[in-house]
Amino acid sequence: MDDQQRAKIFRALSEETRIKIIRLLSGGEKCVCKLFKDLKLPQPKTSRHLAYLKKAGLVTARKEGLWKYYSLNLKMIKELSLDKTLGLTIKTETARSRSFLEARHD
Repeated sequence: MDDQQRAKIFRALSEETRIKIIRLLSGGEKCVCKLFKDLKLPQPKTSRHLAYLKKAGLVTARKEGLWKYYSLNLKMIKELSLDKTLGLTIKTETARSRSFLEARHD
């Protein structure tokens, strides 16, 4: 990782809302529709913050139908020791596996 990448990461972490997003994602993958409700922010603003975090390499995204699901880039989080720095308890369960488990319990 070069200094330019490190600077992007520190800029991404300099905004309180983006740290809140990282905390929310430490509980596992989440749809942007869930994140903006939890943050009590408009969806476009939430998406801009997520794009900033993605550009910095701190989160990843996948599209499923009409929805985008975001999760932490665990390799980057661990490499930077952000889990320890931010006091995160990281769950790796995805929305897809959660849906599968819920369907099996019905």
